[in-house]
Amino acid sequence: MRPAWPAAALAVCLTMLFARTAPAQTRDEAGLEALKKSAPKIYIDCSSCDLEFIKTEITFVNYVRDRNEAEVHVLITTQSTAGGGTEYTLSLSGQNGFAGLDDTVTYFAKGTDTSDEIRRGLVRTLELGLMSYVARRPIAGRIAVSYASEEKAGAATADPWKSWLFNVGGSGYFNGQESTSSHSFDLNLSASRITPDIKLRLGLTAGFQRNRYTYEDADIVSTQESYAANGLFVKSLGEHWSMGAAVDALSSTYQNIGLSLAPAPAVEYDLFPYSQSTRRQLRFLYKLSVAFVRYQETTIYDKLRETLLQESLAVTLDVKEKWGSVSTTLSGSHYFHDFSKNNVGLGAVVQLNIFKGFNAVIVGGGQRVRDQLALVKGDASLEEIILRRRQMETTYSYYAMVGVSYTFGSIFTNVVNPRFGSLGTSGMTVIMN
Repeated sequence: MRPAWPAAALAVCLTMLFARTAPAQTRDEAGLEALKKSAPKIYIDCSSCDLEFIKTEITFVNYVRDRNEAEVHVLITTQSTAGGGTEYTLSLSGQNGFAGLDDTVTYFAKGTDTSDEIRRGLVRTLELGLMSYVARRPIAGRIAVSYASEEKAGAATADPWKSWLFNVGGSGYFNGQESTSSHSFDLNLSASRITPDIKLRLGLTAGFQRNRYTYEDADIVSTQESYAANGLFVKSLGEHWSMGAAVDALSSTYQNIGLSLAPAPAVEYDLFPYSQSTRRQLRFLYKLSVAFVRYQETTIYDKLRETLLQESLAVTLDVKEKWGSVSTTLSGSHYFHDFSKNNVGLGAVVQLNIFKGFNAVIVGGGQRVRDQLALVKGDASLEEIILRRRQMETTYSYYAMVGVSYTFGSIFTNVVNPRFGSLGTSGMTVIMN
């Protein structure tokens, strides 16, 4: 029998090696865990961000699911840029341990950027914004700073398009079965030039839809066509005022309009500076329009064509804060030839963070309708009503939606686990963060 001492000696050596290395590794892991526990707790308030990607890339902070538990509340708001891209404004507000320490950073995504390029650019910007808070915690010792040279970063180049942006798009949709079929097409063309001083937009859209229904060997076919062109010119008059003009052209079988052409000068005042538009706006827009209209069929007022003078006023409030957001518009208009032909509408989207873990969203709106001048004379057939082939008379319209959610449990949301995707989640509850 061979002696067993070599195996015993090997076991003793491995035990001694583990005893010497394991404590060092444990101490290092424990130290890192302690640093991570002391890292800033942040809450990201953004409905369109890839939060899982952010958590995967930025690991030197703690993510919490409740804004009241956070030390840094990150509110990310967006608005469109002249080149078809998006401006992301990251407003960082310190609270609890960082009360009074606020900062704002901005990221611009080009219209041609991919979704991956956008989320990586947003992560880089967020990292920079968080440094003021991370620098005040022990985990700052683990942060390394690097600088990209001008050659790597890329120098600014001249714009051969002179701020002009063009877009061409179209789509087709088809579906059907034995007794029904439907297909539709749409085309859109646009051109815009936007600078800090002016905004110029031109657009053209066209749509066609055909539905077929078979009932007792009879085919019922419904078609709709619409064409629209619009133009807008706006001149900046400072941080609060702007003025301009719009022109709209329309042809629609559903609305009984053969051709409508409506130029309209307009003026706007924003109570808040336009530079704060991503966070708050209170805009008053007044417009005076002259519409030259030719109808496809005789209207209920025995008109085949007419010229209409109309004025309108719209008041829009947009506010985005840590407690939630409000977006609402109150509008009114009337025709000068008959003041009883008017329209008043209100629409709103309100998201509220009522208390810890409890959120509510309210969406609603309605119109008092008194200005349907294009309605076709005569009674509509049952087929036209059911298939919505023509606009029907009404004195009002409305819509509404209310939702609430309550979340409780662990305040931390650092872990990202994509396995099995969203399988097992309920589609009945919408959590508004």
